[in-house]
Amino acid sequence: MSAIDWKSYTPILIPNIKDYHKIDVYEKHGGYGGLKKILKDQTEFTPEKVTNTVKDSGLRGRGGAGFNTGLKWSFMPKPDGGPRYIAANGDESEPGTFKDRVIFEYNPHSFIEGAIIGAYAMSITTVYVYIRGEYRSWINMMQKAVDDAYEKGYLGKNILGSEFSVDMVVHSGAGAYICGEESSLMESLEGKRGYPRVKPPFPAQKGLWGRPTTINNIETFANVPHIINNGSEWYKGIGASTHAGPLLYGISGHVNRPGVYEYPSGMLITDLIHGAAQGVRGGKKVKAVIPGGSSTPPLRGDSLEGVRMDSDSLREAGSMLGTGGMCILDEDTDMVDFLWRVSHFYHHESCGQCTPCREGTGWLEKTLLKIKRGDGTVRDLDLLLDLCSQMEGRTICALADAAAWPVRYTVTRFREDFEARVKKTVYALA
Repeated sequence: MSAIDWKSYTPILIPNIKDYHKIDVYEKHGGYGGLKKILKDQTEFTPEKVTNTVKDSGLRGRGGAGFNTGLKWSFMPKPDGGPRYIAANGDESEPGTFKDRVIFEYNPHSFIEGAIIGAYAMSITTVYVYIRGEYRSWINMMQKAVDDAYEKGYLGKNILGSEFSVDMVVHSGAGAYICGEESSLMESLEGKRGYPRVKPPFPAQKGLWGRPTTINNIETFANVPHIINNGSEWYKGIGASTHAGPLLYGISGHVNRPGVYEYPSGMLITDLIHGAAQGVRGGKKVKAVIPGGSSTPPLRGDSLEGVRMDSDSLREAGSMLGTGGMCILDEDTDMVDFLWRVSHFYHHESCGQCTPCREGTGWLEKTLLKIKRGDGTVRDLDLLLDLCSQMEGRTICALADAAAWPVRYTVTRFREDFEARVKKTVYALA
């Protein structure tokens, strides 16, 4: 893919239109046109065709896993007359991730329309919008947008005079990182403690209250109206060929202009840092980039050349796209201090259900604190890597992996920082 001129790109998900969050302004600029097109000619736009259009577009989930959205929709079983659900995941508790709240604030109706289209495609009866409890202001914004959509007839019974009906409920989250995991989110919605569920069964077979359920990210749904209005081929023409469409890049850390920026997928990391974010503060060098939220492996600043923000490019570079929440660390960053802070978070947020996670996150934090205080030894570095091996892939959900990956790859890729902080104790063999 050729270089992208980030200065000339016209945003799609967050257009530069005043008061776009208001339903009248959204409608004036074509909002809810995709939904109207579908409901006007349901013989042409059958649920199967809508699902296949989204599938063919190459839209991948924006919540971290990057799974094909239309393919995920196709896993839902045939309707049996009972209730079926969508759980829209706006928990957004991953450190370094703050892009969904921009949709809540500036373009909530694109999400609402996309979720309604998804509901039509999967014969959904109720959409639950799960938003992290700390986002109180954004919860209120979202509720206002939902109320306006009901008033205009886009939600509720017999939408736009059709036989299609769906309700939408805005739900305040439980204030725990683990509730961003899809099965914990469902447990929380049901009023239970946010413990991850063993899979299988998967949500499409047995989700909310034992009924078929699909979970998608807020940004994922916000893309859907554009696919319906413009077609899958148009959408595939945006960004990377294997990860189509625009992305919301949340850039934070030691940059001159942190914020959320919308550009096509596949942007060069260096273009985002030195272009969109206007470079590193003080003209310093980049020491590390965490490309997709705190759980994704960090990349060294001297290995960023040619690395793009899409799943395949980042996989080749040894990391993941995640949520596109980029954290930029300058040359003065102490990676020991950074990693201890990350590990403290995951230890605090472990739900404690699985022993490798409950105990492992604690040992990671304790060992890193020992090194941070200057009491660690070279052996502790090997202990950290061994702990990661005992945690990865051994728990019900991926929180243990999310805690282990930053430790494994920060220690191995920035070992010089850790060796500078440990005692050079020599151990004689017995």
